[in-house]
Amino acid sequence: MSFDLNHMADFDLDTSPPDAATQAIAKEELRETPEVVEKALAELRELLEKDDTIYFKSDDDEILKIFLRPCKYHAESAYQLMKRIAEFKEKHKDILANLLPEDEKVAFTEHNVVNVLKGRDHKGRRVLIVNAGATWDPSKVTSDQVFRLFYLIHEAAVLEPETQIKGVVVIMDYDGLGMKQVKALSPSFSMKLLSFIQDAMPLRLKEVHMVKQPFIFNMVWTIFKPFIREKLKKRIFFHGSKMESLHKYMDPSHLPQDYGGKLPKIDYSGKDWYPTIEKYADHIKLMNSFGLKKKS
Repeated sequence: MSFDLNHMADFDLDTSPPDAATQAIAKEELRETPEVVEKALAELRELLEKDDTIYFKSDDDEILKIFLRPCKYHAESAYQLMKRIAEFKEKHKDILANLLPEDEKVAFTEHNVVNVLKGRDHKGRRVLIVNAGATWDPSKVTSDQVFRLFYLIHEAAVLEPETQIKGVVVIMDYDGLGMKQVKALSPSFSMKLLSFIQDAMPLRLKEVHMVKQPFIFNMVWTIFKPFIREKLKKRIFFHGSKMESLHKYMDPSHLPQDYGGKLPKIDYSGKDWYPTIEKYADHIKLMNSFGLKKKS
């Protein structure tokens, strides 16, 4: 059995420290200087140690930075984010408790619902592709399973300092959307997803691009719209089949042909990413241990 090392590299995480250019962005956008970082780590550690209701690994700087970076190193904001994460995990423990990659191996490897572009976009951001149209069969992968896939992917993505700093972009591809997908995108799923994105996700979500949405998409949007706050609303863009509209935000040089880009058509899926997610199962187990402390 031969391994293609290039293939493996395409689907690996980059956990190396940020390079000079990325550090400059962190300094400008996140206030990330040695003095600010040191002060924020000390303050956040103290807040966590004083709180006996939640558990996070407070003696690991790299773990704490996962929560500090999206909050621009404001310790109190990071602490509030961690409290919301703990509450979210408790509220949805029926689908999130002890969730590991192997629990959704079939959804990852046999159904192409959620994918991640091999490379970053022109701004160095990770790009998540959600095939929410005809590709998705909700009788094979339920909306709760789609959410679990998102959750596992975000737990892996936070390991990349470059992603923590530059953020993520989501392309929601509704090509061939029909009634069975519309029914699966229910109000309860919408509330859960949008509560996660807006309250309990320690990543900088920079843009969400709706593409190839047919007229029936209006039914989905009617369900989602009431739960979307102003900050997120400003980051959602609708393009339909007009890829040149998408290109105002994402340079075609870094997009596949599927979205009018100059890179080859996507010929990979969650199946190619699954070994990477599985490789970081110990990190995901650690993330699973964070949350509300069990009352003895």
